[in-house]
Amino acid sequence: MDPIASKDLPAEVTPLPGVAAAPRHPAARTALPRTPQPPHTPQSSSTPPYARRPTVRSRAISQALRLSLRPFIHHVPSYARGLRTARSTVDAAALLVPVSRSARIKPLVDPQVETGRDERPILGEWVTSRNGERRGDGAILYLHGGAYVVCSPRTHRPITTRLAVETGLPVLVPRYRMAPEHPFPAPLEDALAAYRWLLARGIPANGIVIAGDSAGGHLAASLTGEICRVGLPRPAGTVLFSPWVDLTCELSTAEQRRARDPYISAYAARRVARLVVGPAGFDDPRLALLTCPWDETSPFLIQVGGAEVLRPEAEAFAEALTSAGVTCELQVWKGQMHVFQILNRVLPEASAAMRETARFIGEAVATASAAGSEAVA
Repeated sequence: MDPIASKDLPAEVTPLPGVAAAPRHPAARTALPRTPQPPHTPQSSSTPPYARRPTVRSRAISQALRLSLRPFIHHVPSYARGLRTARSTVDAAALLVPVSRSARIKPLVDPQVETGRDERPILGEWVTSRNGERRGDGAILYLHGGAYVVCSPRTHRPITTRLAVETGLPVLVPRYRMAPEHPFPAPLEDALAAYRWLLARGIPANGIVIAGDSAGGHLAASLTGEICRVGLPRPAGTVLFSPWVDLTCELSTAEQRRARDPYISAYAARRVARLVVGPAGFDDPRLALLTCPWDETSPFLIQVGGAEVLRPEAEAFAEALTSAGVTCELQVWKGQMHVFQILNRVLPEASAAMRETARFIGEAVATASAAGSEAVA
């Protein structure tokens, strides 16, 4: 697929930030670490950050959520009208959450008129850092969570802006279709279209990292597998925050009896999952991450809170990847809750987790780029 230059796009198409302005040359990659550090070895301590005792602030926030938000989540509606109301409420609340001023957010609307085919527009957000050099040789494709039924690119700006600032890479956050109006595989089709969009605009696959949280973590992993199945060039790596691996919720329901998850309810997740899969049920093999063929897949980083009910799912997925010969770094953050990374402006552990993520992304892109250069030579 030949890259499409910004000057060749119709006026109504949003060009890729930085592609035309940032020439690609060897020095453009120097911001990414090329010498991998020993795994799980922070600079200041021999104890990895995810194995440390939770801070007082972390415990206080978890307790507050357990008393306030968890009862609401446990009774989340499982019908279309109630979910639409929940979406509006969550999006409105997201306006109150502060995000990094070091990032720039731009809406993305691309009708894809230049393809000549009847394709859905690519909708979402571009998040870029205001600091440092913009690079056109890499990007992060971030898929937001929300059980496939709520949330949006706006709700996850605390994560996406931090990723852009920490890594120096632009972050594409597509607005994918959600259930129950659009059950699976509609979200996967939209995610795959966003990945193709990046490739068509000149971003090499070895410069792309796919990331997602919760249901977006499931979607990110499913997309990684789908890329291999359809024969597209594989990305540099995949990052999963508290992934919802098993939509049947068998593992999380069993864990519910033991874990003191601050706000996630496995029982509510199981109700919602029936809407996500739609009339086709759970038979679609692209849903079953634990039994997918994962050989020849790019490296994974999985971060999961030690206190959440989805921890067994993340551990089982990491084991499946490792058994298939895939490089997988699993970090179980002691005492942390579901997608604690979204609190990176107030929670020390969340900030540390984002730095670990930036480290992984830098190493993954540097390694994939070096491998690509050797293959060309």
